[in-house]
Amino acid sequence: MRFPLTKWATVTLLVLVLIGLGSLGFILWQRSQIPVAVPLADNHTPIIKTIGRSVNNWPIDVYTFGTGSTTLLFVGGIHGGYEWNSVLLAYQFIDYLSATSTAWPANLTIEVIPSLNPDGLHKIIGKAGRFVATDIPAGTSTAPGRFNGNNIDLNRNFDCRWVATSTWQNKKVSAGTAPFSEPEALALKNYVTADKPTTVIFWHSMSGTVYASECGQGILPETLNLMNLYASAAGYKTSQTFDSYTVTGDAEGWLASIGIPAITVELKTHETVEWDQNLAGLKTLFGYYGAK
Repeated sequence: MRFPLTKWATVTLLVLVLIGLGSLGFILWQRSQIPVAVPLADNHTPIIKTIGRSVNNWPIDVYTFGTGSTTLLFVGGIHGGYEWNSVLLAYQFIDYLSATSTAWPANLTIEVIPSLNPDGLHKIIGKAGRFVATDIPAGTSTAPGRFNGNNIDLNRNFDCRWVATSTWQNKKVSAGTAPFSEPEALALKNYVTADKPTTVIFWHSMSGTVYASECGQGILPETLNLMNLYASAAGYKTSQTFDSYTVTGDAEGWLASIGIPAITVELKTHETVEWDQNLAGLKTLFGYYGAK
């Protein structure tokens, strides 16, 4: 048997439905006003790719974490065994990213080239891959490890004010026969050209300073932001120019010339990695780019 709704019952039911819909809408609106945290990446297994080989045929690998649209590229060991601590720092960073699944925002891709000069590393340590500090014999002169298998200073082989004979401290060094004549420099050039990273951070030693980059057209504003952010968090000094001696053909300057912000982070010594300081700098960059 059916009982037809009276006029007032129908009106009452309609009012209750409207009130319910209004309450639901208010709840949804309230939730929309709550700030949403930047999601963190959950894939901490790197993709390892060989992007080139050294003069002596050692692989130059890049470790990639995440798939975000903003890419941060970190490079260690451009001066090989002479600055072996920059390679150790890069591998420690890789270990951190591998072990910490929520280390970086999901909109970022993190790329690490631990050693751009495996020939120079091999000269000092006897291996071109992973190592520990105790692999270096006590009293070893690391200066020969600065150069690749052709005895070229790789950070003088890029297309920014390039000259064939350049300077390192008070010494004359070979910068190759032309910009990118060395396979290691060419590997980085080809990778950057194809990959188009948002910014590039190089680890060097030793001055405890973060340097900006330029190539005769002034410093990119974003480069200054990066320099100040990293240095402030890590407790390093800052410098807009490297004026200890004339430098030509450097990788950072070349990147500036093609519009990619790049900074040089100089560790305090040739032996320490200063992990806590650098982790603070890295997290600051993650936060900066994660919020964009």
